[in-house]
Amino acid sequence: MNVSESSNGHHGSRGGATAGRCIVRFPDPRDYRRFLREFGPGNSAGGGIGPSPGIRSLASIQAISCPSEGLRLPSFLQDKAVWEEDVPVSVQALPKGAIVSEKGIPWGVKHIQAPRAWSRTTGYRVKVGVIDTGVDFSHPDLRHSLERGINLLNRMALPQDDNGHGTHIAGTIAAANELQGMIGVAPRSTIYPVKAFDHNGTAYVSDIILGIEWCVLNRIDVVNMSFGMKTRSRSLLSAVANAYRSGVLIVASSGNEGRVGDIDFPAGFPQTIAVGATNRAGRVAKFTNRSHLIDVYAPGERIMSSWLRGKHREMSGTSMATSHVTGAIALLLAHRPDLGPEQIKTVVKLSAVPLRNGKAPRTAGELNVTRMMNAVDKL
Repeated sequence: MNVSESSNGHHGSRGGATAGRCIVRFPDPRDYRRFLREFGPGNSAGGGIGPSPGIRSLASIQAISCPSEGLRLPSFLQDKAVWEEDVPVSVQALPKGAIVSEKGIPWGVKHIQAPRAWSRTTGYRVKVGVIDTGVDFSHPDLRHSLERGINLLNRMALPQDDNGHGTHIAGTIAAANELQGMIGVAPRSTIYPVKAFDHNGTAYVSDIILGIEWCVLNRIDVVNMSFGMKTRSRSLLSAVANAYRSGVLIVASSGNEGRVGDIDFPAGFPQTIAVGATNRAGRVAKFTNRSHLIDVYAPGERIMSSWLRGKHREMSGTSMATSHVTGAIALLLAHRPDLGPEQIKTVVKLSAVPLRNGKAPRTAGELNVTRMMNAVDKL
């Protein structure tokens, strides 16, 4: 599931935009400040941009997001702005698998050898941002692993999951309920859910940018982004690059269409860790997109994790692979909090296990926590 090229309305609380949205970026910060002073949200000075719930500032990239019909720039700013469609993006998972009663440590967590590292690191105190559909705050597996986070669709509400995808991702990263439920890759890391996606698993690019902005401002250590789009958004690249420079690493999924030589964005940006999926046999999963841009592969087929209303569900997709990598990075950062995004990316790539067979192009290997921890000790 990926970007819908039609710009349908989305989120009733957003002023009911039905004619699509756009992002207007000002490469020169002075133009952005001037725009906000004279025509910004809450300023009814004219230019067709009065106080409107549909207009939002994206301060980290010097931009605003607004309904496509809702903005007439003054002549002195018209040549200074870069326009881009604010496209809808979808979370990534293949059709839902069965609700399961399996308990304990899921196969993927064992396969990457996370339990072997738990005597040295459990991810303690590492702050993990999960930009997704929210989480199920009442899930017994996640009770000890959650902070409040933020709901970007309704700032007054908890980022409660009304879809299930975000809960599944959070479980793989940080579930901590071994006896009654499951245990994730980094069971003592802390999830900060950032609800940018609605109950259908859809968000605008601008929602994601606001989520990244929140993670940077709140000094999140690593951010899981299990979604993708075909469009190469300059605005999203700008937000991702800003996070990377700020020391916040983003882990992103490559997509599920089985494409060769082409992966989704933001995984396709060099400032992320791009993740492909493997199956139980340690082979590249049929559905995963792959290209030389993939940094690492991880388990993504029939992954059991937390689901809504205290349940567990099997799901497949590069989304699921991405959460394994995010959890592994939390283990690494608890052990070596001094590491920056570039060093982490290098360690994850260099310590991966080379993969057997599977279609080219492929230079990346499969995530292995034991090798990763050994590699970092040599830094």
